Amino acid sequence: MKQLQTGSFYGQTNQTTHLQGIIITDTEYTLDKVDWHYHENAYFTFILAGNVIEGNKKEVYHCPAGSLLFHNWLDPHYNIKPKGFTRGFHIELQKHWFDALELKQDKLEGSFAVDDPDVKFLLYRIFKESKLGDELTGIAVESLLLQTLHKMQLNNAGVSRQIPTWVGRLKELLADDPAGKHTLAELSGILQIHPVHLSRDFSKYFNCTVGEYIRKLRVEKSFALLADEGLSLTDISFTCGFADQSHFLRCFKQFGGSNPSAYRRLLLRAC
Repeated sequence: MKQLQTGSFYGQTNQTTHLQGIIITDTEYTLDKVDWHYHENAYFTFILAGNVIEGNKKEVYHCPAGSLLFHNWLDPHYNIKPKGFTRGFHIELQKHWFDALELKQDKLEGSFAVDDPDVKFLLYRIFKESKLGDELTGIAVESLLLQTLHKMQLNNAGVSRQIPTWVGRLKELLADDPAGKHTLAELSGILQIHPVHLSRDFSKYFNCTVGEYIRKLRVEKSFALLADEGLSLTDISFTCGFADQSHFLRCFKQFGGSNPSAYRRLLLRAC
């Protein structure tokens, strides 16, 4: 089984950024299939455009644009790329980076998908910082990565405690249809819990209100659609469930930290 060294990914890497213990690569996937392999470092894969299928010893992930995977070091996996343009953004974390900050790699074991929209927003900000490439890129990226790992560890700690079944079902329901016109009555009926119970306990497990969480999912979906030049901002706003483009712009700025036109220019210029 082949081991890929630091900064190496299958495909055409169009940009590599070397920071202290952090290597960022922007890669177009050009191979239809990549056999079992593993990487020297722990790393994130963030799909910016297209689709890829990734399998490891436990799971098979179908990853459209906007999908985020974390891989611990030396964890074997394979990839299949359906037809069409696919672009991946990778962030490698070398062992000495973990050691210098006294972080334990083994708290994030194996390979797994990351679904938390707050974590994905942090990854989009890292992408933006990597394209700015000024003297503050290093400190900005490292700070965002530490926030990302902290958030992921909190999520993993939450998994280990007793969480009601309805929480996982609700996450799946909202992720499958973030543009839907959901109501508390509808959601509580599907989950078979009282609307008062749902509204009262939602923030305990999601750290925000139901409305805020749905807005996050809609903005997250819009990020994935911005790579499609055939879609206008109006198209994207309605596809994601926003009432109009001005509402979309306000929410995107709130959660995305910029406006969608600026992010789209950055994304397309870097292809």
